[in-house]
Parts: sequence; C-alpha cells; structure tokens
Amino acid sequence: MTAETAPATSIPALDLRQDVALLTAALLDINSVSGNEKELADAVEAALRGISRLTVLRDGDAIIARTELGHAERVILAGHLDTVPLPLTAGSRGTVPSTWDTGVPGEGILYGRGATDMKGGVAVQLALAATMFDGGAQPKRDVTFVFYDHEEVEAVKSGLGRLVRNHGHLLQGDFAILLEPTDGTVEGGCNGTSRFEATTLGEAAHSARAWMGSNAIHAAAPILARLAAYQPQTVTVDGLDYRESLNAVKINGGTAGNVIPDRCVVEINYRFAPDKTPDQAEAVVRELLEGFEVVRTDAAAGARPGLQHPAAASFVAAVGAEPKPKYGWTDVARFSELGIPAVNFGPGDALLAHKDNEHVHADAVRKCFAALRQWLAG
Repeated sequence: MTAETAPATSIPALDLRQDVALLTAALLDINSVSGNEKELADAVEAALRGISRLTVLRDGDAIIARTELGHAERVILAGHLDTVPLPLTAGSRGTVPSTWDTGVPGEGILYGRGATDMKGGVAVQLALAATMFDGGAQPKRDVTFVFYDHEEVEAVKSGLGRLVRNHGHLLQGDFAILLEPTDGTVEGGCNGTSRFEATTLGEAAHSARAWMGSNAIHAAAPILARLAAYQPQTVTVDGLDYRESLNAVKINGGTAGNVIPDRCVVEINYRFAPDKTPDQAEAVVRELLEGFEVVRTDAAAGARPGLQHPAAASFVAAVGAEPKPKYGWTDVARFSELGIPAVNFGPGDALLAHKDNEHVHADAVRKCFAALRQWLAG
C-alpha cells in the first residue's frame, strides 16, 4: 500500500462521561511518553470538540478549551499529557497498558505509567468539561481547561510555555489549579530551583609523580564540606513553611586512572523558597562558595501561594483540608509569572510519581472530581 492510499490513523475515542476512574485507565492505556503525546492529544481534542459550549484551540500537542459564559471570574484547570519513560524492570506494574489490583475495572488500585503524574488529574479535567452543564447546570465561574505536552523534559520544550508565548491572552484568569498529585490536599505555590557549576582547576601530571601536578578533585573538597555543613532555611511565605535544600548532585573530574586531574566540576542544585528571586538565590550560593568559580546554568522562579485571593480562599475552604507548601517546582510558577495565583490539587501520592509501581486509588480520583465539581457549581 502506498503512502498516498494508506488510511488515516484512527483517533482513540474517549468516553468523558464514564466513571472518572475508568476514564483514567483509558488515558493510561494511550502511551504518551514525552515527545509521543500526539495520539493522546488527538483523542483529547476530539473529545473536547464534541462539547458544544467549549471553544477549543490546539497548538502542537497542547489544547486550550474555554467556556464563554460572561462570568466575572475565570478559573484555569491545567494538566500535562506526557509521562516519563516506561519502566525498564521486567514485571513492573506502573507501565502501559494499565492494570487493576482487584482485576475488576473501576475497583481498588489502578496501576500504570502516569497514574499519579498525572493522568488521574487529566481525567478529572476532562470529566468536569463534559459534565459541568449537566441537568441545565452552569458553573458559577468561567473555566479554561489547559492540556499540554513536554512537561517531563527540559523547560525549553514545555507545551505550557509555548501556549504562554503564542496564546497568552487565552490563559488569563483569576485563579489557576494545576492537577498535579497532592493526595487531595491543596499545595500552595512552589519552591524555585536553580543549578550551578563550581569548578576547580589543577595541573595534570602522571600519577606516579603526583607531586609534579595539582589535583583539582582534591581542591573541590572545601566545596563539598561547605555544602555538607550548610543548614538550609525554612521560610514562611503567606502562612506556609517552605523548606529549602542545597546539595551537590553530581561531580565530574579526571581523564584516566593514571593522570592527576587538572579540572573538576561540582554540580549543585538549590531549591529555594518563593520569597527569593533566582538572582537572590544565586547570591546565597555565591556567598557560601566565595573564592570558587561558580556559574549558574539554569533557574526557574518559584511561586507564592496567593491563598489570600478570594477564589483561592474559597477553594481551600471547599476542600476543607489544611493547605501545605509545594517543595518541588511545578508549572504553578508559570501562572504566577502571569500574575495568576495558583495551587496544586490532584489525586494520588506525589511520592509514587515516576516509580515502577506508579498507581492511584480509584476513590482518590473520584473524590478529587467531586470536590472540584462542587466548587465550580457553588
């Protein structure tokens, strides 16, 4: 069969009105490792275009769907479509296709790549989009649903970043919820993150005559000692306590087993509270490592939680649980840069993300869906 006569690839049909836990399983069964999101994006776009009250736009493998109800307040519900690569260990359950621990679809624990990070959250978004007008109901706020690609890879590829650049006017709102896994608890804002390289130089020599050279790896010992002795701060921002961390994460030096190394590079990661800008975080690292060559290689600002905003406050009250800080970096920071207060709220335990046994309980997905649906209607 020639390329000209080959049939078009069929788009998987998603039933957005089925039980939200079963919808999660359907999403898991579509492999969407970063860079391979097209099939899932096609299915999501097709399902959303079947909802008459939504305006839908697609950019690459990212999709925006919006209500246009004329309400005074607009809420953004966002989630990424991609996952990290599938497990390499034989017999791992956190893979594709999905499986149920009970053997009964919809009952018990659902295993599969993306179960927590974050197809459970995406299923909640899709189910809300399909059902929020049921029975003649209408959400009390306008809603923008955002589904995007390339979250699990380097920031330059981010589908959300691309949407901000190309369609930023469609991402304006009063409050944003990122459906990353939080075990059903509101996690406000997020820490920032930055990476540095601290370099020491020496002089190469034959290791049999080491005194003729200068060992750059040995010279890096004070860098490691200062990092080990450093006591990270806990910083209170808008009522939430953000724990910082500053660590060496990689070290590279040497050329051969019989050569004194003339160069050593220590890679450092600083997770800093959202009271600091990336430049202020850099100043902390430079002060600690004064006397050494330090270069910042990457940085992403954190996000203040903004829990005082009326929409955020009403959402926290509706969920009922005490809000917590988000220690890791998430895309709430991108919304914060747009001036939109944002929180993380989604089904599943974040500690299970990317693990070979990644899983989520069916009831956790249902509870998240119910909480958001009630809040949107209230």
